[in-house]
Amino acid sequence: MNDRRRGAIAGSAVLDDLDRAIVEALQADGRASFREIARALGVAEGTVRNRYDRLSEAGVLDVVGVTNPLALGFDAMAMVGVTTSGRPQVVSEPIAELTEVSYVVIVAGQFDLLVEVVCRDHAHLLEIIEQLRAIDGVVSTDTFVYLKLTKQSFEHGRLPGR
Repeated sequence: MNDRRRGAIAGSAVLDDLDRAIVEALQADGRASFREIARALGVAEGTVRNRYDRLSEAGVLDVVGVTNPLALGFDAMAMVGVTTSGRPQVVSEPIAELTEVSYVVIVAGQFDLLVEVVCRDHAHLLEIIEQLRAIDGVVSTDTFVYLKLTKQSFEHGRLPGR
C-alpha cells in the first residue's frame, strides 16, 4: 500500500499528450488495465506501465478507491474554516496528522485554512473540533456541517497542455 500522503508537489509536472491521455483514461475508469488503455491509445502496454510508474512516483497520479463516507456509516462530515495567529503552514501540519482530517488547504479570504473532517457521529465531530481548537496557533474555527453529499468528483476535465 502506498503510504505517501497526497498533497502539493514541488511545481507543475511536465506532461505530454500521452501522459495526459493516460491520466484522463484512469480518471474515467481507475480499474482500466494497462492493456485496455494501451489499445485505446495505440501504444504498447509497457509504455503505459512505464508512464504510470513515472506519474505515480512524481506525485501526479494516485489511483484509489473513492468512497462516499456517509454511505459507509460516517454520519458527520464537515468543512472547518480555521483562523490562525501566525503562518498557516505551521498550523496545517499538526491538523493534517489527525486521522479524521481528509483535506487541508491553505486559502486566502476569511479563513487561513479549510479542513475537511469525517467522523462517526456528531459527538465524535465535537471531539475533533475541540482537538483542532487546542492546536497552538489556532485562533478560531467555524464549522460547516454537511447535510448531504451531492457531488464528489475527482475528474478535473481535460488536462491543460503546455
